[in-house]
Amino acid sequence: MIDLAEDTPSNPLLRLGAQPIALTAAALLLLIAGVTSIAIWRAYTGAAPETDRVVASRQLQVRAAQASEQLVEKTKGLEATQQESIDQLQVVQDQLQTMKKLLASQQADTKRLSDQVASLNESIDGLRQSFASVRSTEADTPSVTPRKPARHRVHASARKRSRG
Repeated sequence: MIDLAEDTPSNPLLRLGAQPIALTAAALLLLIAGVTSIAIWRAYTGAAPETDRVVASRQLQVRAAQASEQLVEKTKGLEATQQESIDQLQVVQDQLQTMKKLLASQQADTKRLSDQVASLNESIDGLRQSFASVRSTEADTPSVTPRKPARHRVHASARKRSRG
């Protein structure tokens, strides 16, 4: 007897492998159906991911350009502010130098005047001492000066009037 069981393969994949054209045609039909359904879906919804990505990337580029422009403007503003601050600082430094010079000049004038006042005080003290010593000598020795009679003085003053 002949065994029929040996002729029939037990593996179902082997049975499919026997008809490769049918298998390829089924896979091709599934592939075409999938692509067609995707195309119909995109046409129906009007949304294509590629265009959405392109639009999104362009929007990002525009935003990046705007951010860059804003940074440039802010940087220029900061530079201008920094330059103004530097200019103001220079003015303040110049004023400080001027004030230092004026202060030094005033201090020199004050020292000169202080020295002059000290010198004057020494001179006044010297004059006081010499005046005090002259007074003490005058007090010790009475001064004897002959006086003219009063009538001569009167006549002398009258003569001066008549001449003049």
